[in-house]
Amino acid sequence: KNVSVDCFSCLLVDHAHDRGVTTIVRGLRAFSDFEYEFQMALMNRQMASDLETVFFMPREEFSYVSSSVVREIALMGGDVGRFVPAAVKTALEKKAAAMGDA
Repeated sequence: KNVSVDCFSCLLVDHAHDRGVTTIVRGLRAFSDFEYEFQMALMNRQMASDLETVFFMPREEFSYVSSSVVREIALMGGDVGRFVPAAVKTALEKKAAAMGDA
């Protein structure tokens, strides 16, 4: 109930403050993700010391899943059902169909 996913086009710290957010949740798939995310978390802390960043690691079977690769598979007509929830699969299929009509 107290978690949401949101899109925005400003600094994360500004958006968090606008929404009354105190904790930012980020996912780490690999060690290379940690380096980038760690830098971002430290920069965010410098800009807004009241925000806390929490990192989650995926289950092993999802550690290699990349949104850009999943999107490419879907747009090329591949089945992404094992990588994403049903609602995301449906949305990707609709997008692929719409792009095919263009």
